[in-house]
Amino acid sequence: MRKTSDGIGNSVGLSPVGGLAGSNLTFRIMEDLGIAIVTGHYSEKNPFPIEASLCEKYSVSRSVLREAVKMLTAKGLLSARPRHGTWVQPEQNWNFFDPDVLRWLLERKLSYSLLIEFTQMRMAVEPFAAATAAQTAGAREVAPILHALSRMTAAEQGDDDPLTSDIAFHVAVMKASGNRFYEQLCDMIDTALRISIRMTNQLKGVRQASVADHKKVADAIIAHDPATAQQAMQVMLDEAMELIVNAQRQSHGEREPLLVPAAE
Repeated sequence: MRKTSDGIGNSVGLSPVGGLAGSNLTFRIMEDLGIAIVTGHYSEKNPFPIEASLCEKYSVSRSVLREAVKMLTAKGLLSARPRHGTWVQPEQNWNFFDPDVLRWLLERKLSYSLLIEFTQMRMAVEPFAAATAAQTAGAREVAPILHALSRMTAAEQGDDDPLTSDIAFHVAVMKASGNRFYEQLCDMIDTALRISIRMTNQLKGVRQASVADHKKVADAIIAHDPATAQQAMQVMLDEAMELIVNAQRQSHGEREPLLVPAAE
């Protein structure tokens, strides 16, 4: 059994593909090969194996293997051409918005730089999603936000999961904006938050994020106050960014924290 990391130092085992069938087998091979590519086991310097070799390794037909390769090609990890073989693409060609690719990147090793880039993306989107939700969301759109907030409150008492309830809140705000482009980002944000939230909570020394801070966002959305909703979300993200940047500084032995520029 091969192993990878969950992004914050915990080992995660990868099951062999034997015993699976149909599409499950295809997805399992895709997962195994995707992790091998992202972790550098296969790269431009260590070429991707030929089809016959992989079919033998996984004990599968060419059609099953080709489907897995096709999925990895769609994610930007591979380039396959008839009579030219299959090649690993450089990292800049990978689709970082694909939840699988992002998960593999976050799980391969602790990367403060990747978390910083992800948080920068969140800072460019989530405050505006909150502001838009405050302008346009009705009772039906607000209900999932309040449900997630209720779950976070229950998690404080040990009656719910602090991670999934926090993620549910941020995803609910994105969806409440009514922006279809924001909604397309929800799976990617869900995936990355599973590492990011655990990391920032660990750095703060708390079990879960502040319910009160999240309630400020929810209250502003309900009150149709876009400026306050945007600011409340921005404050949370600024704190997350500062925690990650300071941790990166400390990991490099630097004492002075990097100041995150204030939002304009």
